[in-house]
Amino acid sequence: MLAKALADGLRVRALTRRPQEPRDGVEWILGTLEDQRQLEKLVAGTDTVLHIAGMVNAPNRAAFEACNATGTAAVIAAMKAQGIQRLVHVSSLAAREPQLSDYGWSKAEAERHVAGSGLDWTMIRPPAIYGPHDAEFLELFQMAQWGFMLLPPGGRISIIHADDLADLLVAMARTPDRATHDQIYEVDDGRHNAWTHKTLAKAIGRAVGRNVVPVNMPALLVKLGAHVDRLIRRDKARLTPDRASYFCHPDWSSRVAMAPPESVWTPQIDTEPGLAATAEAYRERGYLR
Repeated sequence: MLAKALADGLRVRALTRRPQEPRDGVEWILGTLEDQRQLEKLVAGTDTVLHIAGMVNAPNRAAFEACNATGTAAVIAAMKAQGIQRLVHVSSLAAREPQLSDYGWSKAEAERHVAGSGLDWTMIRPPAIYGPHDAEFLELFQMAQWGFMLLPPGGRISIIHADDLADLLVAMARTPDRATHDQIYEVDDGRHNAWTHKTLAKAIGRAVGRNVVPVNMPALLVKLGAHVDRLIRRDKARLTPDRASYFCHPDWSSRVAMAPPESVWTPQIDTEPGLAATAEAYRERGYLR
Protein backbone atom coordinates (compact mmCIF):
# COMPACT_ATOMS: atom_id res chain seq x y z
CA MET A 1 0.00 0.00 0.00
CA LEU A 2 2.80 2.43 0.90
CA ALA A 3 4.59 1.76 -2.38
CA LYS A 4 1.43 2.50 -4.39
CA ALA A 5 0.70 5.72 -2.51
CA LEU A 6 4.27 6.98 -2.89
CA ALA A 7 4.38 6.03 -6.58
CA ASP A 8 1.22 8.09 -7.07
CA GLY A 9 2.93 11.13 -5.57
CA LEU A 10 1.15 11.14 -2.22
CA ARG A 11 2.86 12.20 0.98
CA VAL A 12 2.16 9.64 3.68
CA ARG A 13 2.01 9.69 7.44
CA ALA A 14 1.66 6.15 8.81
CA LEU A 15 1.03 4.63 12.22
CA THR A 16 3.50 1.95 13.34
CA ARG A 17 3.78 -0.14 16.49
CA ARG A 18 7.58 -0.38 16.30
CA PRO A 19 10.39 1.84 14.98
CA GLN A 20 10.83 1.73 11.19
CA GLU A 21 13.71 2.50 8.87
CA PRO A 22 13.46 6.01 7.33
CA ARG A 23 11.68 6.04 3.99
CA ASP A 24 11.41 8.95 1.55
CA GLY A 25 7.89 10.37 1.50
CA VAL A 26 6.80 8.65 4.73
CA GLU A 27 6.52 10.13 8.20
CA TRP A 28 6.27 7.34 10.75
CA ILE A 29 4.13 7.91 13.86
CA LEU A 30 4.96 5.50 16.67
CA GLY A 31 1.81 4.42 18.46
CA THR A 32 -1.29 2.21 18.53
CA LEU A 33 -5.01 2.55 18.03
CA GLU A 34 -5.30 2.92 21.83
CA ASP A 35 -3.09 6.04 21.90
CA GLN A 36 -5.40 8.98 21.20
CA ARG A 37 -2.65 11.60 21.32
CA GLN A 38 -0.64 9.77 18.65
CA LEU A 39 -3.75 9.20 16.55
CA GLU A 40 -4.42 12.93 16.53
CA LYS A 41 -0.80 13.55 15.56
CA LEU A 42 -1.24 10.98 12.80
CA VAL A 43 -4.28 12.62 11.18
CA ALA A 44 -3.54 16.31 11.84
CA GLY A 45 -3.47 18.38 8.65
CA THR A 46 -4.19 15.48 6.30
CA ASP A 47 -6.50 15.54 3.30
CA THR A 48 -7.65 11.92 3.64
CA VAL A 49 -7.35 9.20 6.26
CA LEU A 50 -7.03 5.62 4.98
CA HIS A 51 -7.99 3.32 7.85
CA ILE A 52 -6.49 -0.03 6.88
CA ALA A 53 -5.46 -1.44 10.26
CA GLY A 54 -7.42 -4.47 11.38
CA MET A 55 -7.18 -7.83 13.14
CA VAL A 56 -8.15 -11.00 11.26
CA ASN A 57 -7.08 -13.54 13.88
CA ALA A 58 -7.78 -13.09 17.59
CA PRO A 59 -8.46 -15.34 20.60
CA ASN A 60 -11.93 -13.98 21.38
CA ARG A 61 -14.62 -11.43 20.54
CA ALA A 62 -13.25 -8.85 22.99
CA ALA A 63 -9.90 -8.78 21.19
CA PHE A 64 -11.59 -8.38 17.79
CA GLU A 65 -13.76 -5.61 19.20
CA ALA A 66 -10.82 -3.75 20.75
CA CYS A 67 -8.93 -3.55 17.46
CA ASN A 68 -11.54 -3.53 14.72
CA ALA A 69 -14.46 -1.70 16.33
CA THR A 70 -13.07 0.39 19.20
CA GLY A 71 -9.94 1.12 17.17
CA THR A 72 -12.06 2.48 14.32
CA ALA A 73 -14.03 4.64 16.75
CA ALA A 74 -10.73 6.03 18.07
CA VAL A 75 -9.59 6.98 14.56
CA ILE A 76 -12.91 8.76 14.00
CA ALA A 77 -12.56 10.63 17.30
CA ALA A 78 -9.04 11.74 16.37
CA MET A 79 -10.27 12.99 12.97
CA LYS A 80 -13.05 14.98 14.59
CA ALA A 81 -10.66 16.47 17.13
CA GLN A 82 -8.42 17.65 14.29
CA GLY A 83 -11.21 18.75 11.94
CA ILE A 84 -10.45 16.13 9.25
CA GLN A 85 -13.44 15.04 7.19
CA ARG A 86 -12.43 12.48 4.53
CA LEU A 87 -12.19 8.83 5.63
CA VAL A 88 -11.63 5.76 3.45
CA HIS A 89 -12.29 2.73 5.64
CA VAL A 90 -11.28 -0.83 4.74
CA SER A 91 -13.92 -3.25 5.97
CA SER A 92 -14.54 -6.85 4.84
CA LEU A 93 -17.17 -8.93 3.09
CA ALA A 94 -17.46 -10.70 6.46
CA ALA A 95 -19.32 -7.63 7.75
CA ARG A 96 -22.29 -8.73 5.62
CA GLU A 97 -22.84 -11.75 7.87
CA PRO A 98 -21.96 -10.60 11.41
CA GLN A 99 -23.75 -13.54 13.00
CA LEU A 100 -21.26 -16.02 11.54
CA SER A 101 -18.10 -14.98 13.36
CA ASP A 102 -16.63 -12.64 15.94
CA TYR A 103 -14.43 -11.20 13.19
CA GLY A 104 -17.42 -10.40 10.97
CA TRP A 105 -19.31 -8.96 13.94
CA SER A 106 -16.38 -6.66 14.80
CA LYS A 107 -16.10 -5.44 11.21
CA ALA A 108 -19.85 -4.76 11.14
CA GLU A 109 -19.47 -2.78 14.37
CA ALA A 110 -16.66 -0.78 12.77
CA GLU A 111 -18.93 -0.03 9.80
CA ARG A 112 -21.60 1.15 12.22
CA HIS A 113 -19.13 3.60 13.78
CA VAL A 114 -18.12 4.90 10.35
CA ALA A 115 -21.68 5.24 9.03
CA GLY A 116 -22.72 7.22 12.10
CA SER A 117 -19.62 9.41 12.22
CA GLY A 118 -20.87 12.37 10.20
CA LEU A 119 -17.60 12.29 8.21
CA ASP A 120 -17.25 12.14 4.43
CA TRP A 121 -16.66 8.40 4.37
CA THR A 122 -16.29 5.63 1.83
CA MET A 123 -16.12 1.99 2.91
CA ILE A 124 -14.41 -0.76 0.91
CA ARG A 125 -15.28 -4.41 1.50
CA PRO A 126 -12.49 -6.52 -0.01
CA PRO A 127 -12.91 -10.24 -0.55
CA ALA A 128 -10.00 -12.65 -0.01
CA ILE A 129 -6.76 -10.83 -0.87
CA TYR A 130 -3.84 -12.57 -2.56
CA GLY A 131 -0.37 -11.43 -3.60
CA PRO A 132 3.35 -12.03 -3.08
CA HIS A 133 3.35 -10.77 0.50
CA ASP A 134 0.16 -12.50 1.65
CA ALA A 135 0.54 -15.27 4.23
CA GLU A 136 -3.09 -16.40 4.18
CA PHE A 137 -3.04 -17.75 0.60
CA LEU A 138 0.46 -19.21 1.01
CA GLU A 139 -0.83 -22.37 2.70
CA LEU A 140 -3.20 -22.99 -0.22
CA PHE A 141 -0.30 -22.72 -2.66
CA GLN A 142 1.76 -25.07 -0.50
CA MET A 143 -1.08 -27.58 -0.31
CA ALA A 144 -1.56 -27.41 -4.09
CA GLN A 145 2.01 -28.63 -4.57
CA TRP A 146 0.89 -31.99 -3.13
CA GLY A 147 -1.75 -32.34 -5.85
CA PHE A 148 -4.83 -31.86 -3.70
CA MET A 149 -6.55 -29.09 -1.76
CA LEU A 150 -8.80 -29.42 1.27
CA LEU A 151 -11.69 -26.98 0.93
CA PRO A 152 -14.82 -25.88 2.79
CA PRO A 153 -18.20 -27.13 1.55
CA GLY A 154 -19.15 -26.03 -1.96
CA GLY A 155 -19.59 -22.31 -2.47
CA ARG A 156 -18.46 -19.19 -4.31
CA ILE A 157 -15.70 -16.79 -3.42
CA SER A 158 -14.33 -13.55 -4.84
CA ILE A 159 -10.66 -12.63 -4.66
CA ILE A 160 -8.53 -9.58 -5.46
CA HIS A 161 -4.82 -8.95 -5.93
CA ALA A 162 -3.30 -6.77 -3.21
CA ASP A 163 -1.95 -4.33 -5.82
CA ASP A 164 -5.41 -3.82 -7.33
CA LEU A 165 -6.83 -3.13 -3.87
CA ALA A 166 -4.02 -0.65 -3.17
CA ASP A 167 -4.76 1.13 -6.46
CA LEU A 168 -8.42 1.41 -5.44
CA LEU A 169 -7.58 2.90 -2.05
CA VAL A 170 -5.25 5.46 -3.63
CA ALA A 171 -7.95 6.30 -6.18
CA MET A 172 -10.49 6.81 -3.40
CA ALA A 173 -8.04 9.04 -1.55
CA ARG A 174 -7.50 11.21 -4.63
CA THR A 175 -10.90 11.35 -6.31
CA PRO A 176 -12.80 14.65 -6.00
CA ASP A 177 -16.05 12.86 -6.89
CA ARG A 178 -18.34 13.32 -3.91
CA ALA A 179 -20.65 10.67 -5.38
CA THR A 180 -18.29 8.13 -3.81
CA HIS A 181 -18.92 9.54 -0.33
CA ASP A 182 -21.28 7.70 2.02
CA GLN A 183 -20.96 4.59 -0.14
CA ILE A 184 -20.02 0.99 0.60
CA TYR A 185 -18.21 -0.76 -2.26
CA GLU A 186 -17.58 -4.47 -2.74
CA VAL A 187 -14.63 -5.22 -5.01
CA ASP A 188 -13.01 -8.18 -6.74
CA ASP A 189 -10.85 -9.26 -9.67
CA GLY A 190 -13.61 -8.65 -12.21
CA ARG A 191 -14.40 -12.34 -12.74
CA HIS A 192 -18.05 -12.79 -13.68
CA ASN A 193 -19.97 -14.72 -11.02
CA ALA A 194 -16.81 -15.10 -8.88
CA TRP A 195 -14.98 -18.42 -8.37
CA THR A 196 -16.25 -21.69 -7.02
CA HIS A 197 -13.96 -23.20 -4.41
CA LYS A 198 -13.07 -25.94 -6.91
CA THR A 199 -12.26 -23.64 -9.84
CA LEU A 200 -10.07 -21.47 -7.60
CA ALA A 201 -8.26 -24.56 -6.28
CA LYS A 202 -7.53 -25.70 -9.83
CA ALA A 203 -6.33 -22.20 -10.78
CA ILE A 204 -3.90 -22.21 -7.84
CA GLY A 205 -2.78 -25.66 -8.96
CA ARG A 206 -2.00 -24.32 -12.44
CA ALA A 207 -0.04 -21.50 -10.81
CA VAL A 208 2.25 -24.01 -9.07
CA GLY A 209 2.33 -26.39 -12.05
CA ARG A 210 0.18 -29.16 -10.59
CA ASN A 211 -3.13 -30.74 -11.51
CA VAL A 212 -4.98 -30.30 -8.23
CA VAL A 213 -7.79 -32.52 -6.95
CA PRO A 214 -10.16 -30.32 -4.88
CA VAL A 215 -11.68 -32.01 -1.82
CA ASN A 216 -14.73 -30.30 -0.31
CA MET A 217 -15.05 -31.17 3.37
CA PRO A 218 -18.27 -31.13 5.43
CA ALA A 219 -18.65 -28.08 7.67
CA LEU A 220 -18.36 -30.25 10.78
CA LEU A 221 -14.99 -31.57 9.63
CA VAL A 222 -13.74 -28.05 8.81
CA LYS A 223 -14.67 -26.88 12.31
CA LEU A 224 -13.06 -29.95 13.88
CA GLY A 225 -9.90 -29.23 11.88
CA ALA A 226 -9.91 -25.68 13.23
CA HIS A 227 -9.86 -26.94 16.81
CA VAL A 228 -7.00 -29.30 15.96
CA ASP A 229 -5.03 -26.49 14.28
CA ARG A 230 -5.53 -24.32 17.37
CA LEU A 231 -4.29 -27.11 19.63
CA ILE A 232 -1.19 -27.75 17.51
CA ARG A 233 -0.18 -24.25 16.39
CA ARG A 234 -1.89 -22.29 19.17
CA ASP A 235 -1.76 -18.54 18.40
CA LYS A 236 -0.11 -19.24 15.03
CA ALA A 237 -3.09 -21.27 13.78
CA ARG A 238 -4.49 -20.08 10.45
CA LEU A 239 -7.74 -22.05 10.59
CA THR A 240 -9.32 -20.97 13.86
CA PRO A 241 -12.82 -21.96 15.02
CA ASP A 242 -13.97 -18.39 14.36
CA ARG A 243 -12.63 -18.45 10.80
CA ALA A 244 -14.06 -21.89 10.14
CA SER A 245 -17.52 -20.50 10.85
CA TYR A 246 -17.41 -18.00 8.04
CA PHE A 247 -15.27 -20.09 5.67
CA CYS A 248 -18.19 -22.53 5.49
CA HIS A 249 -20.64 -19.85 4.34
CA PRO A 250 -21.68 -20.66 0.74
CA ASP A 251 -21.41 -17.21 -0.84
CA TRP A 252 -18.52 -14.81 -0.35
CA SER A 253 -18.81 -13.27 -3.80
CA SER A 254 -18.68 -9.50 -4.21
CA ARG A 255 -21.91 -8.04 -5.55
CA VAL A 256 -21.62 -6.37 -8.95
CA ALA A 257 -24.27 -3.82 -7.99
CA MET A 258 -21.95 -2.56 -5.24
CA ALA A 259 -18.85 -2.15 -7.42
CA PRO A 260 -17.12 1.26 -7.48
CA PRO A 261 -17.73 3.53 -10.49
CA GLU A 262 -15.61 2.42 -13.45
CA SER A 263 -14.57 6.04 -13.91
CA VAL A 264 -12.75 5.80 -10.57
CA TRP A 265 -11.36 2.24 -10.59
CA THR A 266 -11.42 -1.12 -12.34
CA PRO A 267 -9.23 -4.17 -11.57
CA GLN A 268 -6.14 -4.39 -13.78
CA ILE A 269 -4.57 -7.72 -12.80
CA ASP A 270 -5.91 -10.83 -14.53
CA THR A 271 -6.17 -13.48 -11.88
CA GLU A 272 -4.48 -16.44 -13.58
CA PRO A 273 -1.29 -14.47 -14.36
CA GLY A 274 -1.58 -12.86 -10.92
CA LEU A 275 -1.66 -16.26 -9.23
CA ALA A 276 1.29 -17.43 -11.32
CA ALA A 277 3.33 -14.34 -10.39
CA THR A 278 2.41 -14.87 -6.73
CA ALA A 279 3.58 -18.49 -6.90
CA GLU A 280 6.87 -17.38 -8.45
CA ALA A 281 7.38 -14.77 -5.71
CA TYR A 282 6.72 -17.43 -3.05
CA ARG A 283 9.19 -19.72 -4.80
CA GLU A 284 11.90 -17.05 -4.88
CA ARG A 285 11.51 -16.65 -1.12
CA GLY A 286 11.82 -20.37 -0.57
CA TYR A 287 8.20 -20.91 0.46
CA LEU A 288 7.47 -23.26 -2.48
CA ARG A 289 9.52 -25.99 -4.08
